[in-house]
Amino acid sequence: MEDQSCSIVEIEGNLSSNCDFDSYDHNSPWALDIGGSLIKLVYFCGEDSGLEKSSEKSVGVEGVGLVTNSKNYPFLNGKLHFAKFETSKINECLDFIESNLHGSRCRDQEVSDKKKLMIKATGGGAYKYADLFKEKFGVRLDKEDEMDCLVAGSNFLLKAVPCETFTYIEGQKEFVKIDSNDLFPYLLVNIGSGVSMIKVDGDGKFERVSGTSVGGGTFWGLGRLLTKCQSFDDLLELSHQGNNRVIDMLVGDIYGGSDYSKIGLSATTIASSFGKAISEKKELEDYKPEDVARSLLRLISNNIGQIAYLNALRYGLKRIIFGGFFIRSHEYTMDTISVGVQF
Repeated sequence: MEDQSCSIVEIEGNLSSNCDFDSYDHNSPWALDIGGSLIKLVYFCGEDSGLEKSSEKSVGVEGVGLVTNSKNYPFLNGKLHFAKFETSKINECLDFIESNLHGSRCRDQEVSDKKKLMIKATGGGAYKYADLFKEKFGVRLDKEDEMDCLVAGSNFLLKAVPCETFTYIEGQKEFVKIDSNDLFPYLLVNIGSGVSMIKVDGDGKFERVSGTSVGGGTFWGLGRLLTKCQSFDDLLELSHQGNNRVIDMLVGDIYGGSDYSKIGLSATTIASSFGKAISEKKELEDYKPEDVARSLLRLISNNIGQIAYLNALRYGLKRIIFGGFFIRSHEYTMDTISVGVQF
């Protein structure tokens, strides 16, 4: 994709609803999460909505049952579109929304008064950029609490969608079926720009118990300074090509290639992230950017995994659910977090 500031995925299927979309009060099936690093956008497009085609690359997934229709609810036939933009390029997001507003109504519904149009929004940017949305094209952001939405969405997916969760260890992905009667309590680790760790005890019952400022924003920010990568995706791709052992100081580097078996440390255990840089007379330009990116990713992922484990131990929780854009479809990141938890 040429423009890394935006990517779009489409999911086709029948979306169950407990309301008649013709009388949908908000007039706009759009929702936003505006974080510190990324804007995540979802919008629904009916089959006959005439949504303008985006120039961005799209991926269609057919035949996805989005919601189990256990009750006699009407269905909305169409697509859910998921898009992301860099928050620093919010004007591109605004332009995208504006160019598609007229096409997003289900069954060609017309909105006579544009000022009545509302878009559901969460995240800090829902407050920071509220005036910008209104000034741009008269759209009002209907703000929702970030943590409430996060927990409600997590609980819904874990209960309603079979095999929503999976483990990823040593390159092996294994789906896990969770009994909805045995779901709570669990630790929800949401990895965005920063990391929040939330103890979820039930529907609407949760408490943020910990977190760390070392998250996806740290990876992107430090990575951009150290490697000159201009996008989050480019930095992740670069890290997959690197070798962190060139930069990280391992136990074997300290013990002459041997394990420190007395306390259970293997020779390949990272003793100090970026530790080799202190003993080598090299400048930043002497290291390969991909090795720097790999070391940085390992540092942050291991840290998140270990903090999550300690909090689960602290509260006696047997299950940790990791989510957030930092790990979405990023196998190596998920694997590294799993190693951190196991360690």
